[in-house]
Amino acid sequence: MSWTPQVAVIVPCLNEEAAIGKVVTDFRAALPDALIFVYDNGSTDGTAEAARKAGAVVRSEHLRGKGNVVARMFADIEADVYVMVDGDDTYDAASAPGLIQLLLAESLDMVNGAREEKSQAAYRRGHRFGNRLLTGLVAWFFGERLNDMLSGYRIMSRRFVKSFPALASGFETETELTVHALQLRLPIGERMTPYRERPPASSSKLRTIPDGIRIMRLIIRLVREERPLEFFAAVAGLLMLASLILAIPVLTEYWRTGLVPRLPTAVLSTGLMLLAFLSLMSGLILATVTRGRVESKRLQYLSIPIRIPRR
Repeated sequence: MSWTPQVAVIVPCLNEEAAIGKVVTDFRAALPDALIFVYDNGSTDGTAEAARKAGAVVRSEHLRGKGNVVARMFADIEADVYVMVDGDDTYDAASAPGLIQLLLAESLDMVNGAREEKSQAAYRRGHRFGNRLLTGLVAWFFGERLNDMLSGYRIMSRRFVKSFPALASGFETETELTVHALQLRLPIGERMTPYRERPPASSSKLRTIPDGIRIMRLIIRLVREERPLEFFAAVAGLLMLASLILAIPVLTEYWRTGLVPRLPTAVLSTGLMLLAFLSLMSGLILATVTRGRVESKRLQYLSIPIRIPRR
């Protein structure tokens, strides 16, 4: 007898009355056996009622921010396969069965639905550049395995969801999901999926510059916490460079006259060099601590039983 995994479609949502009904309807048609959960994040319009009428299970999360909603959904819902998608009707529900099949066939923990634009209006101005910049930064530090890090369309295994710490509070949660997978070297995949513009009555909650800055700050924090040797070695390199630049005229004058007339500069240069060595030693110590944390996270991931037969 074949075994069918329980699929849950989870939709974080805020003021999407114009789009959420179609999102639920489309996913019910694409995945008729799936449970569809819409988590309302304090909408002031008829989002919850529209989702309920379309047949979704509607729940609420009062802490504002997509990351807080994701943390609540991951904690509450039990399933074998999770399909996370935004409630703005920009992602293609018909692609979901193929993404799930890829997850199951290749025994993956996450499949990313990379966005393939079907309209020039799909991306707001600056979003395309910001996505490439931030995706490139994460690839540089953690590995280049995804081309669209900020996609809101992801298929995930139970093991991935239940081992994810979910510390981000806002739109930076996609970055945190990506880094979690890359850091633990989990089996992941990516497939292009159609991406379209929002319905006319729907508006984006993403603020290009403020949310871009939040994501950049998260990346810097994750590099500092998860790649401390590289981070503090870079800081040490900058401090050493500044120290050497300040030291050159002092040393030149000393070699020429045997005197050190610029004593404050010499003291500052020496202090910067000492800080550089302290920074490097901090990186070495924290790298050892981080390795222990990664091992603990890996063990937590492995402790979650597999409910999907691995091929």
